[in-house]
Amino acid sequence: MENEDIKNEGALPDTDKDASGHNTVNSDGNSMSDESSEQKDHRRKPISKIWRAIFVFLCLILITSFLIFFILYGAPVIVELSSKQNHKTENSVELKKDPVYKKQITLLTKDIQRLSIKFNAYTSGQSYIVINTTENRFFLYTNKKLVREGFCSTGSLTMLKTEKGDKFWVFKTPKGKRSIHGKITNPSWNRPDWSFIEEGLPVPPKNSAARYESGVLGDYALSIGDGYLIHGTIYKRFLGMPVTHGCVRLNDEDLEAVYHTLNIGSKVYIF
Repeated sequence: MENEDIKNEGALPDTDKDASGHNTVNSDGNSMSDESSEQKDHRRKPISKIWRAIFVFLCLILITSFLIFFILYGAPVIVELSSKQNHKTENSVELKKDPVYKKQITLLTKDIQRLSIKFNAYTSGQSYIVINTTENRFFLYTNKKLVREGFCSTGSLTMLKTEKGDKFWVFKTPKGKRSIHGKITNPSWNRPDWSFIEEGLPVPPKNSAARYESGVLGDYALSIGDGYLIHGTIYKRFLGMPVTHGCVRLNDEDLEAVYHTLNIGSKVYIF
């Protein structure tokens, strides 16, 4: 019996049961056999706090985004709708009898008639072309109907000066109402003085053969006065840009259509 007691004493470390009934290792053991529920809860609390903070943060972002969207887009729409409703007037008989209202209607009617006559004068049944130098686009009309549109190139608005500064040129396309003065096929370019100065070359005499250059204006050219032309270009990649010295450049297909549509005296509106 004494030997058995000795063996039992050395076989296992002393164990006790905790309040929940689980076995725990005494102070001489290496680890606890089971953790208490309080210890587990204590470890879960930091994780739950992190998730709760993330959820609150996401909610704040959503609420802030909604408020910003409403202020920027929702509120103006509501104000505009309410203003339209407030300014809506009824087409009542009393309003038509109002002398101030009748006077305004009469003036507006006269203005419409005047503008219509002016518009018809500018846009006759003849063919004409409109050139937009801001967007570098052209619009070709026949019988007041748009028959062709596309990109063009107009003046670069740059300035060129001689070395002495006694002469200068501003390369811009003239704006206003112009007309077709002449039509040419297979045109040759008579290079002006600035063309040589721009390249740093000596300026030849007026009738020098060095001034004439073929194949750079395309197959057609239409004169609009003061030395300005509507012509083709070998620099098609620059169409749609303000890069010319004042003339209007078109690609080959558009130039052919414009040449065969416009006649001598056809209007050219440049703005």
